[in-house]
Amino acid sequence: MTTTTRPVRAGGTFALGGDLPVHRLGYGAMRITGEGIWGPPADPETARAVLRRAVELGVDFVDTADSYGPYVSEDLIREALHPYDEVVVATKGGLTRSGPGVWEQVGRPEYLRQCVEMSLRRLGVERLDLWQLHRIDEQVPVEDSLGAVKELQDAGKIRHVGLSEVTVAEIEQARKIVDVVSVQNLYNLGNRQSEDVLDYCEREGIGFIPWFPVAAGELARPGGILDEIASEHDATHAQLALAWLLRRSPVMLPIPGTGSVEHLEENCAAADVDLTDEEYDALTAAGQ
Repeated sequence: MTTTTRPVRAGGTFALGGDLPVHRLGYGAMRITGEGIWGPPADPETARAVLRRAVELGVDFVDTADSYGPYVSEDLIREALHPYDEVVVATKGGLTRSGPGVWEQVGRPEYLRQCVEMSLRRLGVERLDLWQLHRIDEQVPVEDSLGAVKELQDAGKIRHVGLSEVTVAEIEQARKIVDVVSVQNLYNLGNRQSEDVLDYCEREGIGFIPWFPVAAGELARPGGILDEIASEHDATHAQLALAWLLRRSPVMLPIPGTGSVEHLEENCAAADVDLTDEEYDALTAAGQ
């Protein structure tokens, strides 16, 4: 495996909404917070260093949420990266927090308006490039939730809108209210439960952001297929999992997260891993 000073560029680009190009290998900023995604990190300066290093390596797509901390991740991103230059900061709203590891859906229009307004303030911008509904609240009609989001978009406070953890039917329902440019679902080499959603996004030109992207499940066992292919590329299991995702679909936008500069550099180098057709097919078959 070869490496470059900006390896992320080897993964290619995708244009969110057709007009917002980003390099496909991004960075997920959930793990720069405290344990349980609650409170500040043990070493805030290291967290800021990770963010700055990501940009140095070519990352121009950073994904966060107001619930990470809560608020901590957005604050650190502003401290480290503002005024962002050509970096797209995507954030999410619609989950509220009452303690470590606790996440509650709130999709009331007035709450989502507050989410957007506060993210604008914390990130220090006049418009959010990509705002994503973190979860659809089963207690609130989606027309009400996304109707409020559409009003904020029409007011110029949101450029593009995305969804998270949704089915194909929910995406189609949402698209009747607002243009959906991205979907963020659990998906990785060892978990393909959102295969139909990915296929739909590819057909429709919607960006697909797989969260928990480096998990490989049983494939990571010693002596398994990942071990075999990793030795051929002098790569880690995580790098292979990311390389497979990038190969899987042109709309794929993996956002591996870490609080370590070393792990960040390893993850970003995954864009330089060039799987052969046989290796890609073997990983695809093994994970099904």
